[in-house]
Amino acid sequence: MTAVALVPGFWLLFSLTYARGNAREFLRKWRYGLGLAFLLPLGCIIFYRTDLVTSSEAASGGYPLLFRLGTAGTILYLTQLIVAVLVLVNLEHTFRAAVGTVRWRIKFILMGVGVLILVRLFTASQSLLFRIVDPRLDILNSIALVVAGLLILRSLLRAGHFTLDVHPSQSVLQGSVTILLVGIYLLIVGVLAKVVALLGGDSAFAIKALVVLVMLVLLAVLLQSDRVRLYLRRFVSRHFQRPIHDYRTVWRKFTEGTASRVEQTEYCRAVVRLTADIFQALSVSFWMVDDGREEITFAASSSLTDRQAISLQPNKEATANVLRHMRHHPEPVEFETRNEDWAATLRNCHPVEFHKGSTRVCVPIVHAGEVLAIIILGDRVSGVAFTEQDIDLLKSIGDQVASGLLNVRLSQRLLQAREHEAFQTMAAFFVHDLKNAASTLNLMLQNLPDHFDDPAFREDALRGVGKSVNHINHLISRLSQLRSELKITPVDSDLNAVVAEALAAFAPTKDFVIESHAGALPRLPMDREQFAKVVTNLVLNARDACASPGRLRLSTNRTGAWAVLESTDNGRGIPPEFLARSLFRPFQTTKNNGIGIGMFQSKMIIEAHGGRITVESIVGKGTTFRVFLPLPSSS
Repeated sequence: MTAVALVPGFWLLFSLTYARGNAREFLRKWRYGLGLAFLLPLGCIIFYRTDLVTSSEAASGGYPLLFRLGTAGTILYLTQLIVAVLVLVNLEHTFRAAVGTVRWRIKFILMGVGVLILVRLFTASQSLLFRIVDPRLDILNSIALVVAGLLILRSLLRAGHFTLDVHPSQSVLQGSVTILLVGIYLLIVGVLAKVVALLGGDSAFAIKALVVLVMLVLLAVLLQSDRVRLYLRRFVSRHFQRPIHDYRTVWRKFTEGTASRVEQTEYCRAVVRLTADIFQALSVSFWMVDDGREEITFAASSSLTDRQAISLQPNKEATANVLRHMRHHPEPVEFETRNEDWAATLRNCHPVEFHKGSTRVCVPIVHAGEVLAIIILGDRVSGVAFTEQDIDLLKSIGDQVASGLLNVRLSQRLLQAREHEAFQTMAAFFVHDLKNAASTLNLMLQNLPDHFDDPAFREDALRGVGKSVNHINHLISRLSQLRSELKITPVDSDLNAVVAEALAAFAPTKDFVIESHAGALPRLPMDREQFAKVVTNLVLNARDACASPGRLRLSTNRTGAWAVLESTDNGRGIPPEFLARSLFRPFQTTKNNGIGIGMFQSKMIIEAHGGRITVESIVGKGTTFRVFLPLPSSS
C-alpha cells in the first residue's frame, strides 16, 4: 500500500505532459490537483498507517488472506480510483487532439498505459465495493504490466523518433468518452454488487465485473480507431448507396471548426486538423505563400515540426516553379508519380511515413488567380487512393479556405489599423510630454539672465537641461522606431561581424554577462545598420528580464539553407498568453517603462530580410529567441 501511495501522482503528471506541446499550461492549471494526488495518499500512509487495514480473514479455500480496509485505506484506494479516471481522460484527450502521423506514433504508448491504468481502476473499484484488499487481484496487475510494456515497446519500435507536439484544448472533460464509459461501468458494477450482496454473494462476481470492463474498453477502442471508422464509412457508402462523404455533416463541421479562428496560425492548424479527420489522412501540411509571392513558408502540419519544416522549405527558384504551375492548374492534383520539377519540390516539402501504397495530393488555395497557400495530404489510412468524390470535396474545401484566409487577413489589417489609431492617440500624449519638457527649458531660459551669477541656480539649471534633453531624446528615438513601412539596403555582410559590432556598445558588468559564440557562416546580404537594431533589442530585452546575476548567450550557426542567430537568457521568461498573442504586436509590453515597440520593430526588420523569428520561453527559467536568415542559394 505504501508503493500504491507513490503511484497516482506520477501517472497523473505523465498524462498531463506526454506528447503535449502546451504541457506547461496544463501543469499550471492542474497544480493543486497534482499536489493532492501526491500528498493525500502519502498522508494516509504516514499519519494514519494503523487505520489502513483493520483486520484480516481467510478467503475461500483458506488462502490467501483478505484484508479489510479502514478509513485511511478506503481514502487511499478512492484516490487511486479517481486519479485512474483522470489519467484515462487525459490520455484520451491527448489522443483525440493528435492528428495524422502524430496520432499514429503515440497510439500504442497510450494504449499500453491505458491498459495498465484500466486494470488499476478495476482492482481499486473492487477493493472499494467490498472494503477488502484481495491479493489475488495483483495477478491482474502483473499481467497488465507485462501487456503494457509490450504495447509501449511496439510503439517505440514503430515510431522511430520522438518529435511530438500535440496541443489539446483546456476543456479536458468536454466530450470525454472515458467519463461516459467509466460512469456506465461503475454504475453497472455498483448495482450488481448490491444485487449479489442481497442474494447471498457470488464468488465469480469479480470475473463478471472484469468482463464488463473489458467489453466497454473494446467498445472505446473501436470508437477511436481510424481504420474501423474508415471501413465503417466505406461499408455504409457501399451497401446503403450513400456517397463516401456526408456533405452536410462535413460542411457543418468544417465551418464550425474554422469560423471562430481569427489568428492565421490558429486558422491553419484548424484546417489541418479538420482535413486530416475528413479524409483520414495521417499527414497534412499547410504552406503559406508570402506577400511578395516569392516564397512558401510553413504554417501548420499534422506530421512536421517547425524545425523539420524549416529544413524542407524550398528555395525561391523551386517555389517559383510550383506557383507557376498552380496558377495555370488551380485544381487539386495527385503528384506522387509526376516527373515535373514542381512535383519533386512538393514531394520534398511533404515526406511520407508509409512509402508502400503512398499517394499524395496537393490542393492549391487560389483567389483571383493568385496562389495564397498550398495544402498537401498524404499517408492515407490503409493506403486508400483519393477518388473523384475526394478531389471534388478538396476543391470545395480549398475555395472555402481561400475565403477564410482572406477574412483572417482583413481582420488582421483592421486590427493593425486600430493599433495605428491607438499609436496616434499615444503620440498626442508624447507630444504633450515634449511640450512640458520644452516649457521647462523655456522657463529656465527666462530666469537665466536674472540668476546666472547664482552657482546653485546654474547647477540646478544644468541638471534640469540634461534631464529634459535625455527625456526628449528617449521619446524621439522610441517613436522613430515605429514605421508603417521598413526600407532596407542589403549589402554582402558577415553576420558574426554585425553581431560583434552591436555587442561592442554594451560595457561588460558583473550583474549582466554576455557570452558570444560565432559559428562558421558564409557571407549573406543584409542591412548592417538595421540588423544591428535586432541584436540590440535582443540584448536590451534580456538585460531587462534578468535579475542579478544575469547571463545572455548569443551564438550563430548554420541550419540547412539558413543562418541562425540564437539568443538565450536566464531571465524571468515570458508568460504563455503574452507569448502567444502579444509579443510581436506594437504597444504590447511586460516592462514597466516600455512602450512595446522593440520586438515589433525587430520582427519587421527580420521579415524584410526574408527571415523569421521563433521564441521558446519557460516562466522563471529564461527565454530563447532564434532568428533565421536565408543564405544565398550558392552557399
